[in-house]
Amino acid sequence: MRRLAIGDIHGCLLHFNDLLNLVNPTSEDQVILLGDYVDRGPDSRGVLNRILELKRGGMNLVCLRGNHEVMMSMARDGASDMRMWLGVGGLQALGSYGSAPGRSGTIADVPQEHWDLLKDGLVDYHETDEHIFVHAGVHRALPMSEQPTDILHWEFLGDEMRHCSKKPVICGHTSQKSGEVKVVPGAVCIDTFAHGGGWLTALDALTGRYWQVNFLGKPREGQVELRM
Repeated sequence: MRRLAIGDIHGCLLHFNDLLNLVNPTSEDQVILLGDYVDRGPDSRGVLNRILELKRGGMNLVCLRGNHEVMMSMARDGASDMRMWLGVGGLQALGSYGSAPGRSGTIADVPQEHWDLLKDGLVDYHETDEHIFVHAGVHRALPMSEQPTDILHWEFLGDEMRHCSKKPVICGHTSQKSGEVKVVPGAVCIDTFAHGGGWLTALDALTGRYWQVNFLGKPREGQVELRM
């Protein structure tokens, strides 16, 4: 069994498909998507469709909620939230919902099954006997059941992130523009800037082995040590 965490996809459907083909999850593996499926990259619609397809196909899949899913959901309900979302990648997301290439969509073009996924198909964290998976960060002194959602969705990774459970935290959100996985005491960050010319990363949390693909489909692999 592998416990495969995948970092921030941000509308990069080709990266996502290439990475899935590279790691080739089986029925014995668990796949944890760390959030930020939408915005900034070219095909948010395609990424959400692919996630729904994987769910229907029976993959052992856990989907976390990232701050960009939060912003997209809020944009549906308010003009000020819409303006904020459009400025941080929502414009590119709506572009993927257009009826033809080069024609942008509107919030009304987002299908209901996508809204249902954002509302009911995502969780704020995933905790196992060995690890904690979050989109962004954790309050170090609080058990996961008492975590403020703004920290889970928005906290940036600093020089350490040691949780009181003594479990390593696997997170995204803090973009590593170098394309390299970042390891600090207590945590590892696998947001490796796929949408900005970096790499999309999958990490087996049980072994520390990771796989990456870039926008050309080029693969590479590495190893990290998760440490408290």
